[in-house]
This record gives sequence, structure tokens and C-alpha cells, in this order.
Amino acid sequence: MKILKVLLVVGFAFFSFLAQGQKGWELGGWLGISNYFGDLNSSFNVTDPGPAGGLLVRRNFNNRVSWKAGFNYGFVYADDANSNNNFEKNRNLSFRSNIFDLTAAMEFNFFPYTHGSTDEYSTPYFLGGINIFRFDPQAELNGTYVGLQQLGTEGQARGQEYSRINFGIVVGAGYKIDINHLWSINVELTVRKLFTDYVDDVSTVYPNKASLLSLRGQQAVDLSDRSLIPGIGEQNRQRGDSSDTDSYSFFGISIMRYFGRLECPEISKIR
Repeated sequence: MKILKVLLVVGFAFFSFLAQGQKGWELGGWLGISNYFGDLNSSFNVTDPGPAGGLLVRRNFNNRVSWKAGFNYGFVYADDANSNNNFEKNRNLSFRSNIFDLTAAMEFNFFPYTHGSTDEYSTPYFLGGINIFRFDPQAELNGTYVGLQQLGTEGQARGQEYSRINFGIVVGAGYKIDINHLWSINVELTVRKLFTDYVDDVSTVYPNKASLLSLRGQQAVDLSDRSLIPGIGEQNRQRGDSSDTDSYSFFGISIMRYFGRLECPEISKIR
């Protein structure tokens, strides 16, 4: 009970502090690029980004702390053919996926930032939060893109396929600067470390092909093992690295519109 009381007091004090410095809401949107990192991009290559964008809402509690939520879209893809690793080149897997992402994060400004101020109109910031996202990896086969999750390409039993909805931890940093007292520009990079290793449909080992054929059909076998040399796709040989989960990043520029009261200059305040 004592711990609970302490937590309630601390929580009340924190939210009272935030309420005392309310600065209003911001709405806006952003455009930029997305990058995927995982088993099909183990070297963290950023030379093949996909398009990305989204809608944002920010609640400014004071000139240092704010809360932000975003509904984001990104397109990610990777191809072993672009790898410098011989094993990955001969593994010859590829994928693409649309990602729909809902993120909530707390932002912390390095310097005081106040809309309408003549001297507190820009600051770097960093953020941290969580996200929930939906993905749907696909690969090309005979000129048609085929969904991979439902094929169980690593031998998953029916009903045991990985979920296409998952979560992650979000970290990032950016820079915000006022255009005028209502509009601002934000430049931001965020990375999402995910709780799934299947954004690319690759994680563990190659399955037994006879069992996969019986369970899922020839298409699943063809997309499970696309190796260029004999032996790579043998049962229980490494297909991916399950010790490290996937991630993706967004880099973009946003335009934000401020809705809230403007602070009076210090010289105009009654003392």
C-alpha cells in the first residue's frame, strides 16, 4: 500500500506539472523514406529505401515535453541478389511488404521551445515510445507476387503461422523549427526495434520439403528454397538468424500546424 501511495503521489505531481505548462496541440503530416533491416539486409544497407509518409498529432505539455502519435505507412523490400555476402547471394531470397504503423511516443526538447517566441523557436529533440504495426511479406514467383505468411515457408503447422500484427520499441531524434507562430518544420529519424523476426518471412531453418509439399503445396516449396547451388536448402540448415529480430526506420520531413494559445513575451507579463 505504501508503494502504491508513493506511485499515486508521484504520478499526480507529474501530471500536475504537465498541466501547468500546457501549450496546445499540433496536427500535421510527413513524407520521407523507409528502410528495413534484418536477415535479408544484414549489412544495414540504406541505399534502397522505400517511400513513406503519415499523419501526426502532438500534445505540447510545456516547452520541454510533448506527446506525439502518428499513423504511418512505409514500403520495405530487400533482395539477396544485392548482398555482398556469398551465402546470402546463393540463398537468393527476396521480399517486399507494405507496413501500416501506429506509434505513440514522448518527445523531449534539448532546448526550450515555444511557438510564437522570438528566441525559443527551434530545438533538437529525442523521443521514445512504442508502436503497433501490420505487415504482409510477399515474394515474386513467375511474374506474380505471392503472400508468404500463409505458405508456412519454414514449416509452420497450420494455425501456427506468425502473426502479421506485431509491436516494437521506437527511438529517434529530430529537429524542429518554426516557420512562423503557427507553422513549423520537423526533420526526424526514428527506428523501430520489433518483437518479430518475420517481417521478411525469414528467421530459422529450412523445413522438410516433403512435409511442406504435403501440407502447403508446390508453391510453398518453391518460395521456401530459392537457392542457386545444391545443399543450401537442405532440412535444418540455416535460413535466417532468429537470435536477432527485424527492424525498420522512417526518415522524413513534416509540416505541423499549431492550435493553442501563444505565450506572452516576458516583458508583457504582469509581475
